[in-house]
Amino acid sequence: MIRMMFLLAWRRRINGDTTATRKAALWVGVVFLLGAALGGMLGYVFAHHTAMAAPAQMTDSEKRAQKVQRLTQELNLSPDQQKQLDTIMASVQAQYKAIHQSTDPQTNEARQKGENRFARFSRRSRSRNSKSF
Repeated sequence: MIRMMFLLAWRRRINGDTTATRKAALWVGVVFLLGAALGGMLGYVFAHHTAMAAPAQMTDSEKRAQKVQRLTQELNLSPDQQKQLDTIMASVQAQYKAIHQSTDPQTNEARQKGENRFARFSRRSRSRNSKSF
């Protein structure tokens, strides 16, 4: 059976039937390579476009204005109520900012201590692993 298949393939090669097969294989390869190249380029472009299109950070006053606008629409606030709401929200934002400023040194100290502990742990682990080799 195998000998018969070999003889048929050999006859086709002699008769010139392989040119069409070679052309088809060449076209499949070319289309595959072009698809891979195009897919790679599109992936690169979309990845960088998405990363570059990060929204800009809003200031505290912009965030507050946006919240007041949303609440105005939801609650049908009058202009006087809008001003009162804005004043209240500005006061709360100032309090939050003061709290953050007072706790930032403690947060930074805790972060630094954690980083130092991790660094010591990492150095000990590496030295133990290198001794085992």
